[in-house]
Amino acid sequence: MTTNPPPTPAPQLLLIPGLAGDATMWRFQREALPAALRPEVTDVHTRPEATTVQKMAALLLERYSGPLLLCGASMGGMVAMEAARQAPGRVLGLALLGTSARPETSEMQALREAAIELFEQGRVREVIEPNVAFAFHPSGAARVDLVQDYLDFVLRAGAEQLVRQNRAVITRPDARLHLPAVQCPVLVVCGEADQLTPLACSEEIAGLVPGAQFEVVADCGHMLTMERPEVVNALLIQWLQRWTG
Repeated sequence: MTTNPPPTPAPQLLLIPGLAGDATMWRFQREALPAALRPEVTDVHTRPEATTVQKMAALLLERYSGPLLLCGASMGGMVAMEAARQAPGRVLGLALLGTSARPETSEMQALREAAIELFEQGRVREVIEPNVAFAFHPSGAARVDLVQDYLDFVLRAGAEQLVRQNRAVITRPDARLHLPAVQCPVLVVCGEADQLTPLACSEEIAGLVPGAQFEVVADCGHMLTMERPEVVNALLIQWLQRWTG
């Protein structure tokens, strides 16, 4: 008598926030994305032991079993790429929003180190408020609701998280070395006016991954999921159709 192999479990969709981010970054996506994929905003990047991008990825893979679809924004995209390197057989798809595969530059490291010094002195708001102009397209920066949500979740993260996560980003690996070996479907999305991870960073990722889908969102900065949720949702839903039928 022959026995049928057990059915392959459906993948779970994990939404990975950026630096100092939480579920607020994904509030426009959670209800819109297919329920069959059990979308969940992960918080592994907030754990005290998550001191590097590599450890964040390992913690994610340890916490969530089975096949995964990873959708990461900014630092979350870095974690997603690293998770795909660590467990290529489990990561069935990557959606990379406003992120970079490059290692840290000396110029950005110097800026982050200066910010870390201020965070350690408790001067978080002094650093974060001027960052609004870099995080958002001018049209987004003019929206009081968006800016307040952004400031609230960053301030809620607090100095300790900001220090730890900035240090993790400083020491992030060069993901460009393994991207050509990625075989799962990859969606790369970038705001046309992203000042924190400029368009060239996303173009580079899309060029390195065989068959990657690359999309640019008009009139949008770095905070894609908050600034242009209707466009991001449509792109994600279309991309996810291969797993939802």
